[in-house]
Amino acid sequence: MQLTVLGCHAATPRTLANPTSQTLEIKGHLFLIDCGEGTQVQLRKSKLKFSRIKHIFISHLHGDHFFGLPGLVSTFRLLGREKELHVYGPKGIKEAITMLLKLGDSWTNYPLYFHELTSKESTVVFEDDKVKVSTIPLNHRIYTNGFLFQEKEAERKLNIEAVASYEIDKCYYQKIKNGKDIILDSGAIVPNKELTFNPPKPKSYAFCSDTVFEPSIVPIIKGVDALYHEATFLDSEAELATKTKHSTAKQAATIAKQANVGALVLGHYSTRYKSTNLFKQEAEEVFTPVLLGEDGKAFDF
Repeated sequence: MQLTVLGCHAATPRTLANPTSQTLEIKGHLFLIDCGEGTQVQLRKSKLKFSRIKHIFISHLHGDHFFGLPGLVSTFRLLGREKELHVYGPKGIKEAITMLLKLGDSWTNYPLYFHELTSKESTVVFEDDKVKVSTIPLNHRIYTNGFLFQEKEAERKLNIEAVASYEIDKCYYQKIKNGKDIILDSGAIVPNKELTFNPPKPKSYAFCSDTVFEPSIVPIIKGVDALYHEATFLDSEAELATKTKHSTAKQAATIAKQANVGALVLGHYSTRYKSTNLFKQEAEEVFTPVLLGEDGKAFDF
């Protein structure tokens, strides 16, 4: 499971500060999460293939989280894309994007599907045989969701020596990997646990973009391997965080501690501060380990 932070700063783009966007590589998928201005350029710099992106998740309709999407949709067209593209985001995102396509007479030559979200409860928005993606209802100035990405448990691993010792035919291998016991010709039952090893523990990642301190999300993200949580302000501006419905680094760390996550990744920094290390220092007073999101940085979990 690899997270690549394409942009992790708040509000407007700057020379060395891109707004929110990241990719998550998990079980063969390359998911794009939020799409602020400059996302295309950051994808190029990170050498991530555009063609691998089939699902885009947009947290909310503030510009620093989706203004890069119209350009990316258009670029896919110019590159001759044929694969379908699915966009998941708040109600209104379809109108926003298709209006620009209409005015520019530049409809896509590939299937483009919008999945508009309105529920204020955690809802499964994508699922296949390997991964499940659910919303995390957040509390911001407009309708906003985070996203929870969960691997599904893989099939069990064959213990080849044990299987061979019972002279079990290969035609039963898939049944064994699916967790079934085996009945020998003698009628004896061989428990599955004697023939297999446990699969790797499924990984999970929670993306929590713009939100005020919101403990109600803790049960949803409990025990995830990695949590990205916005930290726009330091504790010295806690009052401003509440007013604008953002979080401080200390509040993000409190959520991480309450949810007992494996690691906390910070981002969405206000550029009023001289160093992002201040965010890390503040968060580490409450929770460890804390990782600083940086534009272009990749994390392996």
